[in-house]
Amino acid sequence: MKKITIAIDGYSSCGKSTMAKDLARRIGYVYVDTGAMYRAVTLFALRNGLFDEEGNVLTEELEPRMEEISITFKFNPETLKPDTYLNGELVEKEIRSLEVSNHVSPIAAVPFVRTAMVAQQQAMGKEGGIVMDGRDIGTTVFPDAELKVFVTASAEVRAQRRYDELVSKGMPEPYEDILKNVLERDYIDTHREVSPLRPADDALLLDNSNMTIPEQNEWLMEQYESVCNRDTAPSAI
Repeated sequence: MKKITIAIDGYSSCGKSTMAKDLARRIGYVYVDTGAMYRAVTLFALRNGLFDEEGNVLTEELEPRMEEISITFKFNPETLKPDTYLNGELVEKEIRSLEVSNHVSPIAAVPFVRTAMVAQQQAMGKEGGIVMDGRDIGTTVFPDAELKVFVTASAEVRAQRRYDELVSKGMPEPYEDILKNVLERDYIDTHREVSPLRPADDALLLDNSNMTIPEQNEWLMEQYESVCNRDTAPSAI
C-alpha cells in the first residue's frame, strides 16, 4: 500500500499531537511534532537573551545564530513517543514550560524562522509515510497531503487540558495564566503575516471539545482508512 502524507493542523492545546502520535504508532508511520521544533528555537532564544524586556524577538541577533540550532527527534522506548533534542540535549520537559509557551508564538511568526523550519519539515516528509502536526502543515508545508485535518476546541477546554498536562508533569501553573496564554497564542497565530493559522480548503474539520482521546483517535483512524480505501479502489470502467 502506498504510504501517504498526513497533515494535522489546529489551535494550541487542542490534542493535535496526541492524535498524530497515536495514529503514527498504529499505522507504522513517522511522527514529527513541528510545534516542538518552534519551541526548541524559543528555548534557544530564551537561553541566549534574544528577547527584549517586552518579549519581542531580537530578530537581527537571532537570524545569524539560526545555523547554531540543530533540532532532532529520538524515539523514547519508555514513553513510546519521540523526544526533542536541541543541539544534542534532551529538552522535552523544558520546551513544555509556560515560559516557552508565552514566547513561542512570536518566534513562530518570524519569517526566517518559519523558512528554516519548513525546509526541515519538507525534507523529513518527502518520501511520505509521515504524520505531521502544527499550524501550517496542510497549507504551507504539505499542501498536497492526501489527508488534512484541522482540529479545534474551546479556549477553556484547551486551557484545562494544558493545566492538567502541566500538573501531571509536576510543573503546575495557574489556570488563569494558561487561559490567557491560549487566547494570546490564538490571536498571534491567526494574525501573523507569514503562514497564519487557518484550515486548508480541503481539510476535514474536527471540534473535539466534547470528545475523549479514544474517540478522537478512532475518528482519525477512520479518516485515514477512508483515504487509503479511496486511493486503492479500482477505477470504474
